[in-house]
Amino acid sequence: MSEANIFGHQALFEHVYKSAPIGIALVTIEGNWISVNPAACKMFGFTEKELMQQPATDYIYSDNVDSPEKLVQSLSEKVPTVALEKQFMHKDGRRIWTSVHVSLVRDEKDKTPLFFISQMVDITDSKVAEQKLQESIERYTSLKKYNHDAIISFNLQGEIMNGNQMAEQLTGYTIPELAGKRISLLMGEHNLRRVLSDSADYTSAEKSINGIRHKDGHMVEVLATLAPIVIHNKNVGFYIIAKDMTEQKKLIIEKEAAEKTNKAKSEFLAMMSHEIRTPMNGVIGMTDLILDTDLDEEQREYVQIIKKSGTTLLNIINDILDFSKIESGRTELSEETFSLRNTLSETMNLMLPKALEKNIEVTTSVAPDVQDQVYGDMTKLRQVLMNLLSNAVKFTPTGSVSVSVSCIQSIHGSGLIQFSVTDTGIGVPSEKVPQLFEPFYQVDHYMTRQVEGTGLGLAICKKLVELMGGEIWYEPNPKQTGSVFTFTVQLKYPLVAVNEGEENPVQELDDADGNAFKILIVEDNEVNQLVLKKIIEKLGYSSETVPNGLEAVEAYKKYPYDLIFMDIQMPFMDGMEAARIIKQSAPADKRPYVVAVTAHAIKGDREKYLAMGMDEYVSKPVSMQAVSDVIDIFRSTRVNSSTDGSTA
Repeated sequence: MSEANIFGHQALFEHVYKSAPIGIALVTIEGNWISVNPAACKMFGFTEKELMQQPATDYIYSDNVDSPEKLVQSLSEKVPTVALEKQFMHKDGRRIWTSVHVSLVRDEKDKTPLFFISQMVDITDSKVAEQKLQESIERYTSLKKYNHDAIISFNLQGEIMNGNQMAEQLTGYTIPELAGKRISLLMGEHNLRRVLSDSADYTSAEKSINGIRHKDGHMVEVLATLAPIVIHNKNVGFYIIAKDMTEQKKLIIEKEAAEKTNKAKSEFLAMMSHEIRTPMNGVIGMTDLILDTDLDEEQREYVQIIKKSGTTLLNIINDILDFSKIESGRTELSEETFSLRNTLSETMNLMLPKALEKNIEVTTSVAPDVQDQVYGDMTKLRQVLMNLLSNAVKFTPTGSVSVSVSCIQSIHGSGLIQFSVTDTGIGVPSEKVPQLFEPFYQVDHYMTRQVEGTGLGLAICKKLVELMGGEIWYEPNPKQTGSVFTFTVQLKYPLVAVNEGEENPVQELDDADGNAFKILIVEDNEVNQLVLKKIIEKLGYSSETVPNGLEAVEAYKKYPYDLIFMDIQMPFMDGMEAARIIKQSAPADKRPYVVAVTAHAIKGDREKYLAMGMDEYVSKPVSMQAVSDVIDIFRSTRVNSSTDGSTA
């Protein structure tokens, strides 16, 4: 009977051993294989033979137990099994996690250890899920802990559950102090009722939460966001995420104040430009006209002094306006294709009269590798060159001034062009070099200096050069006393070079009597009326004048003028409105050529007036050359339009 029982136990053990869904391995006390069941082989992807070729101890040892003696010692009647989690390599190369339970089989009589039984369960899926959950918890914890906004959680009873470090800073409470208290302590009872109301839309309720009450009683302005806490598809509470807007509000207020200041500054500059240039137009214009009359030597000298003083004052005004508009960030590049050598030559020609007066030699040198046709802001480049050349001539009592141009880098259709203006003048003391490009700084002290100026020229040069992608610096003349001002600008190369010397021929009008076209002057200032009228007469033309826009419209109805010099700021009707009405009333083929004449001379004014319908722009003080140029442009336009009409 006992043998049958034993046989039955053995059969049962064998059935369980082979059919169990968990892996079972039998290992000797010495750490050798006895047997392994099919479930273990299937779990690791090996055949029984392949699996038993691996170390058997891998399936019974833990990180802390690495010998049979330690394992036996750790297993007793009180501790029948050792449980651990281990990673194994599957045959296909992936790693699997297993829960391993190791037990010790002892002899029933003397309790001698016989062998180990290792039971293994694949827990890879649950382990991966656990790791993902842990990562999610850690991410949430990090997000909450290191978030720059205060985060506070509360349940549907309105009780605070938790919060982050920023919540402590925002409220003045510690999290333990807040836990269990009603969130209405911070956001108000009314807001809490709206959030917790079944009928309320919490996204609209959050808009009413614009402040959090601090522990000391004051309200902190916040931008609040509410987020529901959903567990098992059920809302169990809310997060309130509050951004402290105190600093942002300050920045917004400061930004608005700065914008208002800049706007006021711009308006002030525009007003000053108009108010100062208008009388200057009379001063300089009339001196030009007086100089064109018969004067004795003494009278001519006095008038020239008046003109020189007026020009100096105008230059100072221009410097201040230029620097102000650059500082306010309103200066933009106006790029076009131009001849670099022609621009340099024209600039040098403007400086030659002053240089010849002082018997100063002026030379230029352009390296052969410098491309002539370039694309950039010719006006600003010329302004920088003019300023540096003017300084060089001004501070050079005797000797020479030279300009050299070279290309120091050429890549991807553009070149870094370097200009150096060298003089043999008085130079700059080494201790004063660092301040050279600072605004309103002059090397000579204002009480002892021998030349006039604002001290803005080099500061403007620096700003303009940087705007054109370059830099400017000073060095002493290496050969003798004097200075070297060097600057670079980034200039593009046009895709199609224009041949030098190619010009569009302009057909001249046959105006033998000088009165082939009719000119109207619209100007409210009597002095400026007289100046412009006399300039036009000197150029050989006649004109009529009216004092405002209303009379200009009426005058044009009676007599269709060809060319109108239109002041902008006038009583009753301004120049822009008058020009619009006149052009609308005129036939398309006989619209007059309207020139804006204004004391507004800030960057962008010309483009603004042309965009608003004016045909050309002249700034005050008006010079004879400027008026002559406008008439030439008008004549050329009329020739071209008549030619187009004849060939159409």
